[in-house]
Amino acid sequence: MELVFLWPGKTRNQHLRALQEEYLAKLKPLIPTKIIETPGARGLDEKLKKVIIEKETQGLEKYLKDGYIICLYDKGKEIDSEGLARMIEDKALFSGQKIIFVVGGFLGLSPGVLEKAHLKISLSRMTFSHELARVVLLEQVYRAMNIIKGYAYPK
Repeated sequence: MELVFLWPGKTRNQHLRALQEEYLAKLKPLIPTKIIETPGARGLDEKLKKVIIEKETQGLEKYLKDGYIICLYDKGKEIDSEGLARMIEDKALFSGQKIIFVVGGFLGLSPGVLEKAHLKISLSRMTFSHELARVVLLEQVYRAMNIIKGYAYPK
């Protein structure tokens, strides 16, 4: 059992990156966890949306072979913290299956990556930057692991 967080490019905002690393450090004692940052499409104009998404998709796809794939998607299913905990417990802890959380770049995920998802979830109906969404996802998974373990959520 393992949790993998997969996304294109590094988190460039130093404050968000620090929070990302903080939640990763908190998660690791609870469940084997890693972040995989694939190459992002840097230096391209947003007008080249198809080229950017294709380049980012190439980096993501090689990691989408084994495991239960959950994509963050603005039209995905909304799930509460307890529901996320039950899903992680079912997929990772009981079945031993690796869970791969996929967060797209600033233009989102390709239809091909979304088709591979076993589940598409939305963090909110509000729109977050992709870098902030990474931190929110890590925090929610950390919260879910505390629920699973029966721990009070640390303040």
